[in-house]
Amino acid sequence: MQKLGFGLMRLPLTDGADPSSVDMKKLDEMVDVFLSRGFTYFDTAYMYHGGRSESAAREAIVARYPRDSFWLTSKLPTFYLHKKGDQERIFAEQLKRCGVEYFDNYLLHSLDKKNYETAEKFGSFAFVEKCKREGSVRRFGFSFHDKADVLDKILREHPEAEFVQLQINYLDWEDGNIQSRLCLETARRHGKKVIVMEPVKGGTLAKVPPQAEKLMRECHPDWSPASWALRFAAGQEGVSVVLSGMSTMEQLRENTSFMGEAGPLGGRERAVLSAVTNILKGGNGIACTACRYCTESCPERIAIPDYFSLYNELHAGGDKNALAVRYEECGKNAGTPADCIRCRRCEGVCPQHLEVADLLQKVSAAFSK
Repeated sequence: MQKLGFGLMRLPLTDGADPSSVDMKKLDEMVDVFLSRGFTYFDTAYMYHGGRSESAAREAIVARYPRDSFWLTSKLPTFYLHKKGDQERIFAEQLKRCGVEYFDNYLLHSLDKKNYETAEKFGSFAFVEKCKREGSVRRFGFSFHDKADVLDKILREHPEAEFVQLQINYLDWEDGNIQSRLCLETARRHGKKVIVMEPVKGGTLAKVPPQAEKLMRECHPDWSPASWALRFAAGQEGVSVVLSGMSTMEQLRENTSFMGEAGPLGGRERAVLSAVTNILKGGNGIACTACRYCTESCPERIAIPDYFSLYNELHAGGDKNALAVRYEECGKNAGTPADCIRCRRCEGVCPQHLEVADLLQKVSAAFSK
């Protein structure tokens, strides 16, 4: 299997304000190129694109290609488990949405300390093992967003998990909250293969400051900032697949052009990324990856990632007047940062463990000046 996986969570849209409006014509074209270049791994989930991602996978992949020509992965949303029977209902719905009889890989979605407690309460590991025995799951594991000691506990208590999906990128490599390096080392110590998510940190590492990109281009003129991030993740020992949430054909063509041959970075490249990390860490932007988990739980329907993106653009020196117009547009059909009621439901599902309510207050203040 080629290392690049197609993450179906940032798909092209026909309406930028509606995450469920997947542009199927563009997606079909992207899938065709992806498969024609020898890449076969697709990753979806129950709640991506407002619940549309899995059915988009059925239409663009399952209905158009032989089942044995691709790998399809989905995930059980542990944060949606509230009563007995929920996981059985959701799993049956996922098979139907995707139009398949089995998933090649199936994950317990976004385990952290809290969601692991939920998974244990409902016997989720045993449930997925049962699915595997029955043939509706070929391999199973879990995606993870917490510290290395929590990962170690889960793997000690559930050695039956066959792989782990981790957030690995050079910016989070030594981060005290994400602990990319420590989590990777923990998974390897337990003998688990690793699938990488967020290698470009939701696009953050595709748009680095000019001084950071200058360092990269001086080392490798033809390497884009995004390709540096993907190469870093793909070169780590124990990594089997690196997911990229691709929104355009341009992104897909670039990623597939080099990921078939991506290997470990050398000392010179690692030194460049160390310098770039120092530049990025010196900023005060919001480390949001635009996964949009928060918007699903927001009672005020605040487009939280969009506002964080506008704040980051403002902080990076963007035109405040132009950004203010976009800020007003965001709030026309939904809540604004000022409408936040501080219920903190968003914080309970944020994989980056951001203090979202406080940050929304910061965004509101920045645009009200």
